[in-house]
Amino acid sequence: MNIDYQNTIAAISTPTGVGGISVIRISGENAVEIADSVFQSVSGRHISDIKGYTALFGKVCDEGEAIDEAVVTLFKAPHSYTGEDVVEISCHGGMYITNRVLRSVLKAGAVLAGPGEFTERAFINGKIDLTESEAVMDLISAKGRAAARSALGIKEGRLRAEIDSVKALLIDDAAHLSAWADYPEEDIPEVSSDSLFHNLTEACGKLDALLKSYDSGRAVKQGIDTLIIGKPNVGKSTLMNLLAGVQKSIVTDIPGTTRDIIEETVVIGSAVLILSDTAGLRDSDDPIERIGVELVKKRLSSCGLALAVFDASRPLDENDHNMLDLLGDVPSIAIINKNDLECVVDTDLIESKAKKTVYISASSGDGIDRLTQAVEEITGAATFDENAAVLSNERQYQCVMRAAEPLHEALKAVEDGVTLDAVTVLIEEAIQNLLELTGERASDTIVHSVFSKFCVGK
Repeated sequence: MNIDYQNTIAAISTPTGVGGISVIRISGENAVEIADSVFQSVSGRHISDIKGYTALFGKVCDEGEAIDEAVVTLFKAPHSYTGEDVVEISCHGGMYITNRVLRSVLKAGAVLAGPGEFTERAFINGKIDLTESEAVMDLISAKGRAAARSALGIKEGRLRAEIDSVKALLIDDAAHLSAWADYPEEDIPEVSSDSLFHNLTEACGKLDALLKSYDSGRAVKQGIDTLIIGKPNVGKSTLMNLLAGVQKSIVTDIPGTTRDIIEETVVIGSAVLILSDTAGLRDSDDPIERIGVELVKKRLSSCGLALAVFDASRPLDENDHNMLDLLGDVPSIAIINKNDLECVVDTDLIESKAKKTVYISASSGDGIDRLTQAVEEITGAATFDENAAVLSNERQYQCVMRAAEPLHEALKAVEDGVTLDAVTVLIEEAIQNLLELTGERASDTIVHSVFSKFCVGK
């Protein structure tokens, strides 16, 4: 995908639909000229006559016809979001008016922006690095306080600062090692093994801490793929509806009511769960129900969390035992439901198989606080530090992983007294992966892949 950064781009930067206002953003070398051609201020002043961070009130016109009243705000380069001249037209909300204003801007010479192109230009113009760019979408999509505060911290450079501190350690050592090896005739001091060992140990520690932060960060930001499983009529759908806050699943006394997987994203404490209510796990002669059960078993092997529901008032049967065997190494919480009834289920066996066990009544909501605590603990959300530098996505995780591996090799090489030439190569490999993380040496393919996930208008 090739993008012409010389074009002046425009797009709607607010959600479409009926609202108080809509914002059409224009960015590029000709942003002011294009905006001036479609806007007439009540004062008679042109946008080109005003200073940055100044607004004008007037009308947007299309070929002489007034479309709407609007406020135009100017942000002069380089002091704008993209680093270019930016003009934002705030008109009345509504699909017809908003699209009509956008069409007038496009007819005047702007090109429709692609997904994330405004933020991509901010990256290209050095306003933000790649990790800060990704934090923009994390901030937009944040579903809770911890996720929003963490994304804002990354947007303000928290992760970049941590990576920069690691790069500073490695670049100094790599430069010293290269100079010492390449210019033996110069009076360059030999690299101290103790100093090199100390720096590599510190760098490895910082990267390992970032890698450890990924799972808890994913639980808070992206969401954990979570299955509600159990035999029919243990309260899975009631639990789904309780956690979702609305009726997502049909609740009846008829076994096998839920045959397909019903999904909903919910926030439990600080954790975000991509929650799936599943078909009851049991042997059945119904071919459709059997397909649903097989789908659950397949999903269970790859999910991030299983909420295994048991009926406190019924003894464990073969279906329950089979489900306990399926849990295996899957992170799981056993939920003993209907705790308002006499408990006859084998709780000792359940607790020995599941990672955590909680007692609730899904119909009344009793015990939801205990379930929330268990979810936060098992997903790592309970220990998530919203003020720390954390990795937000798989791309960042893989970059740090590819940097940490050669650094650990380099550390072992120094301990074993291996030639420093090999250590230099390993350190340089780690540096390259850290530069890819921040986008300083990322390929166009990687950059476009990051911004292709953005919404249009941002």
